[in-house]
Amino acid sequence: MEITEKNIKKMEKQKINELIKLNDELENYFKNTIIPQLFVDANLRLRKFTPPAMKQFNFSPEDIGRSLEDLNDNIRYSTIIENVIEVIDSGEIFEKEIQTSDFRWFQMNIIPYLIEKSNRSNGVIITFIDITDRIKVLKDMERLIASHETFIYSVSHDLKGPISNIEGLITHLINTSDHSVVWKEEEIEDHILTQTLLLESIASMKDVINELSEIIKIENNFKEEVEVIRIEFLINQVKMVMQDKIHESKAIIHVDIQEPEIKFSRKNLRSILYNLLSNAIKYRIPNTIPIVHIRIEKIEGYTHLSIKDNGIGMDEEKQNLIFTPYTRLVNDVEGTGIGLYFVKKIIENQEGRITFKSKPGEGSQFDIYLKT
Repeated sequence: MEITEKNIKKMEKQKINELIKLNDELENYFKNTIIPQLFVDANLRLRKFTPPAMKQFNFSPEDIGRSLEDLNDNIRYSTIIENVIEVIDSGEIFEKEIQTSDFRWFQMNIIPYLIEKSNRSNGVIITFIDITDRIKVLKDMERLIASHETFIYSVSHDLKGPISNIEGLITHLINTSDHSVVWKEEEIEDHILTQTLLLESIASMKDVINELSEIIKIENNFKEEVEVIRIEFLINQVKMVMQDKIHESKAIIHVDIQEPEIKFSRKNLRSILYNLLSNAIKYRIPNTIPIVHIRIEKIEGYTHLSIKDNGIGMDEEKQNLIFTPYTRLVNDVEGTGIGLYFVKKIIENQEGRITFKSKPGEGSQFDIYLKT
């Protein structure tokens, strides 16, 4: 075909129409996509953005042509400018999880816009994919895994008290069951009391086993089952389980309840109380009656549980080791070194915190803050 001025104009018009059509398709995509997207040139100027970006990053049509440095991106701890410069310089795709000021999570992808002939970046396309639900599921899974890590420890510790009581009571029955001797009235009463305590210990152990079996429900919803708990009742239950230790040590336990109820996992709160009260008695000063103060109150949106004792205390340099699993800081006292570890895990799994302070010979104090 002969190349004439008329043909050249016709081809140019055809290319212009194709570009217009392509631009219309691109504009249509930008108007209808639900994904926040930005097009930024090599000078960091905003050239185009999709409507969802107006909602997520407070952009308006007047922002076209402005530098990213002058715009509010609503990204917490934002490094978007540094990331864009990095992509422009390297020509490589950049991916990062970011959180916006409304606490939603996005997968941010920064893709270089390359000029085909020179293979040089002329800007970037930034895409934000909402992954808030995925992050939530991952965090729930992490809490579930952490819950499973403490489960085996919880089983052994929660059952140790009732089983120890049963063993001691049965031994007492065997040692005093001499049928050749006529029992006195007070001896009969002692045997009746012993049998009653034995039945109570068995019932307590059954309660623990039933609650631990709730792990199946935990797996179904990634959360511990919580309920409104009367704290005084739970403390009395723990004291009953530890009755032999309290009786043997002559421990005095003062309870000050300013906040009578808490919404929490029953088995977990009982494990916390059992471990801390048990330690307060276990690490007592020899030939000294252990005195334990338990206080429950409401502080700034938290339920504050304080357990203070008059025990042997601890050197400051050892205090950062008490929550480390399998760490034994006092070798002449019975224990496995994992009780405080799983107490801390239980509390942190529910977004609470636990602190510890102690001085040698002056006792120790645990302060627990549970979200209400």
